[in-house]
Amino acid sequence: MRRNTERRTALVDAAIEVLAREGARGLTFRAVDAEAGVPVGTASNYFANRDDLLTQAGGRIYERLQPDAGTLAGMSAGPRDLAKVIEVLRETVGRISEFRTGYLALLELRLEATRRPGLRAVLTERVRADVETNIAQHLASGLPGDATTVRLLYLALNWLIVEHLTLPGVFSDEDVHDLVALAVERALPR
Repeated sequence: MRRNTERRTALVDAAIEVLAREGARGLTFRAVDAEAGVPVGTASNYFANRDDLLTQAGGRIYERLQPDAGTLAGMSAGPRDLAKVIEVLRETVGRISEFRTGYLALLELRLEATRRPGLRAVLTERVRADVETNIAQHLASGLPGDATTVRLLYLALNWLIVEHLTLPGVFSDEDVHDLVALAVERALPR
């Protein structure tokens, strides 16, 4: 396998775009090569097989969805109250929504994981780790709410994002903004 890290990253990013646009069935090495603008056969030099490409695309999506250092610093600044939880989650929903192709590709990967046990195992571990990290960070932050609050908000806001990115006419941007606040207000224990 080739080791040019920049080229591999460009190919994985191209795979994400293909997944979002064409679905898992449209993800071929040839389609990735075309999307990345590289000679035919390049992707096959970087990935052992299609499963390898799918798995690396899933990892890259999560990598790209992570908040940057400035965002993380902003999340820990200010009072630890309901308004701060709403602010943090609005930023999170916005950041995820801005990477629309990544989230749509992740949905494709989840569907493909129902048919590929190896991919299912990788995604299950990655999502479980993501949820546990969110819980740990929330509890360490001193923000109101417990582990159950984080799980409930994770589930509610993920579906809100799915709805907003796949059927944008159902909820407007303003609706999404308001629904994040309502979800937080209703999920936090009184």
